[in-house]
Amino acid sequence: MTGRRKMAVMENPVEKIKVWFRFVPREGWFSQDTEGLWATKLGDDTASVRNVPFLQDGVAEGDVVRYRIGSDGLNWAVGRVSSSGNCTVRVVPVPSGPLGRSPKAVHQRLSAFGLGGEVFSEDFPMVAFTVPAGADFAGIKALLTRGQEEGWWHYEVGCGTDEWWNA
Repeated sequence: MTGRRKMAVMENPVEKIKVWFRFVPREGWFSQDTEGLWATKLGDDTASVRNVPFLQDGVAEGDVVRYRIGSDGLNWAVGRVSSSGNCTVRVVPVPSGPLGRSPKAVHQRLSAFGLGGEVFSEDFPMVAFTVPAGADFAGIKALLTRGQEEGWWHYEVGCGTDEWWNA
């Protein structure tokens, strides 16, 4: 025996939860009035958002939100506690434009900025991007504007920081 004791390693499991957001559906948009986002539980009533929102405005991946457990057992967001500095941008390719309905082509156009994004569905190829704090906001905004002006896509900013708006 070498005198070493084998110790049980206790892992600190990260608890992933779904936090639900309510909003007023926009006319001509989706009929949904809720969106569930994956989050990492931080405390009894706070969590850090872990995916990009397709529909919910005012929140970005990495933001910390406060939630309450509803009578339905779901975790309902009640407000944002802190910003991660990240932004949320949604891009929908124009079907008759040079990119067609291709979310892959949208990703390729924005790949120089290293943005990761998620595609809503094959039927509606909207790509939601997390634009990280410290990214080249001015360059991204210029490309988004150019793409819209040249008929590649439509875009919206679902969550922007002061740094985004001032770039």
